[in-house]
Amino acid sequence: MCGAGIAGISTAFHLVRCGIDDVLIVDSRPPLSLTSDKSTECYRDWWPTRPMFQLMSRSIELLERYALESADAFHLGRRGYLFATAHQDRLAALARSAHTTEQMGGGELRVYLGDAGDPTYRPAARDGWEDEPSGVDLFMDGDVLRRWFPSLTEDAVGGVHIRRAGWLSAQQLGSWMLDECQAADVEPIHDEVVAVDTSGGRVRSVTLSSGKRINTDVFINAAGPLLDHVANLVGARLPVHSEMHQKIAFRDHLIGFPRDAPMLIWCDPQHLAWTDEESAALHDAGRLDLLGLLPGLCHGRPEGGEDSLWALGLWELRPEVRSPTWPLPENPIYPEVVLRGLASMLPALSGYHDRLPETLVDGGYYTKTIENMPLVGPLGPRGSFVCGALSGFGIMAACGVGELAALHVSGGPLPPYGSDFRVERYEDPAYLDSVAADTDSGQL
Repeated sequence: MCGAGIAGISTAFHLVRCGIDDVLIVDSRPPLSLTSDKSTECYRDWWPTRPMFQLMSRSIELLERYALESADAFHLGRRGYLFATAHQDRLAALARSAHTTEQMGGGELRVYLGDAGDPTYRPAARDGWEDEPSGVDLFMDGDVLRRWFPSLTEDAVGGVHIRRAGWLSAQQLGSWMLDECQAADVEPIHDEVVAVDTSGGRVRSVTLSSGKRINTDVFINAAGPLLDHVANLVGARLPVHSEMHQKIAFRDHLIGFPRDAPMLIWCDPQHLAWTDEESAALHDAGRLDLLGLLPGLCHGRPEGGEDSLWALGLWELRPEVRSPTWPLPENPIYPEVVLRGLASMLPALSGYHDRLPETLVDGGYYTKTIENMPLVGPLGPRGSFVCGALSGFGIMAACGVGELAALHVSGGPLPPYGSDFRVERYEDPAYLDSVAADTDSGQL
């Protein structure tokens, strides 16, 4: 196993569950330390295509199973995702997506119009998941939406609350899986894969930077942002690219982000309200991108326990495709930009316009395919496999893709979506045409 991120550890864990315990995990970094610990640690069953919906539904099912098995070692919660908008056309698009999710098996769709026939809305609990509803609550009336989410802007005309969604401790999930692997004598090796012998069209051995040679007939590429680099070692190329992303954690001493909130996503593109002086400074600094219309989907959530004041915020302002390098380049203005974006949804956060709170910034890379679907299955010579391209959904997909990769390796029966994530899909012209015609990345 090349890679000790959440995808590699999950695959090793599921190989052990398949009865294969002669597994070596090789990584030059400590487990879960490259991109897996930079996540917002969220999950959702809200996807635009059936294969992604099926994969993620299975992954969430496994998360729930392992939460019970581990005595809730990774603190699985289900507060949901709330998408909100100030535009009727985007609300109509959210409504269409809600109906699609119901048709794919995502649970009951409950619609709130602001009249006497509305169903009873059930607020999410702060913690836990077992007694929480599934399905989607669709608010077609802004006043009804604010009745339950009073911190939202008066501009909001409606939104959707996805209920089988929430967050968890990704580090604890990975650590629990790793502990289970180690109990089966599967240990990580601190080293780097530098060569793979595939003579005769099959995997025969792996050479590490230490000079150690390991005889093996199975090699699994779970190298995260280095996925294509490692694929080259078996003579393959992968249709992936990496986009840099960042997130902030901020100490919300104004309590502008409600402590009982779900993941909150503001759907709408927006102009930020810079002063004339600020606009001039941005212009002089060459940051004209921050003066124009910025994309939608600024989002965040509360972080920590009941006594915590911390919250997380993310905003993918402009996709920046680049070869993965560390450390990431600094972007000093990013915290202010994210907080201003969030304030369009949560006006109380505008109190930070004049004086920023304590903030921390980290990030990593979304390694993506052209249609933003994972790569899981055989790759190149016999005995070579790939498990990656998990974009911005690695934590929520980890259990599902790890199980699927293990089934490919072990020869077990594949689920209905088992072949949808193979690399061979790009050899089908009809598939490529369908990808080119689809503008929905499926990320959020």
